[in-house]
Amino acid sequence: MSVASLTAVEVEYPGRGKVLGPFDLTLEDGEIVALVGPSGCGKSTALRLLAGLEQPTRGSVERMPGRGETAVVFQAPTLMPWASALANAALPLELAGTPKAEARGRAAQSLHRVGLGDALDAKPAQLSGGMAMRVSLARALVTQPRLLLMGEPFAALDEITRRAMAEDLHRLWAQSRQAIIFVTHNVEEAAYIAHRVIAMSPAPGRLSAETAIGGDMPRPAHFRTTESFRVAVEAISGGLAADLGRTA
Repeated sequence: MSVASLTAVEVEYPGRGKVLGPFDLTLEDGEIVALVGPSGCGKSTALRLLAGLEQPTRGSVERMPGRGETAVVFQAPTLMPWASALANAALPLELAGTPKAEARGRAAQSLHRVGLGDALDAKPAQLSGGMAMRVSLARALVTQPRLLLMGEPFAALDEITRRAMAEDLHRLWAQSRQAIIFVTHNVEEAAYIAHRVIAMSPAPGRLSAETAIGGDMPRPAHFRTTESFRVAVEAISGGLAADLGRTA
């Protein structure tokens, strides 16, 4: 069952012209799809369309209706600096009118899920970059969304933390099986995280190539060393390079 789709969407900005499209994307229930492409190709624009933060110039957008059905994790954690991890994670529920005690209880459970059960009272300044991103992820998951949109969430993290977060994301996905759109510049990260990787052309972004990634999910140990993973990475990279060559 489809949980979100973009159909022939185009986005134009005054003074910049067209930045996206025509672009089509359909996301099935429980599917993880990664978007990769050069800077400015419209990856983040597509994410904002699916989040309801922006409207297309042309085309149509279908997304999960209802409060809490869609959640977004941005590149920066965007936490309230004066509030504890618990208060930050509870924010979506409290804004929706959930009683404070219930909201904080569910937020505590969400923080435990991301491995921060011992940091409920910590302020953002007391957290590492990886821990702050885990709070942001806990906040997104606290409403139990069916669609999770992630805009380069691990870009500012070191490689070791980045890999750990990818594994944690799979562990969390295995518990709830929500659909995920994951935007990244990193081809290997995309191939590791997603069932399917969509490579986008330079602006105005269009579908350049689509690669299905085989193998179990969550990924088994040493998946990155397998032949199937390397073949997928090369296929994605080749599609991006070919498109860049056509526009050079």
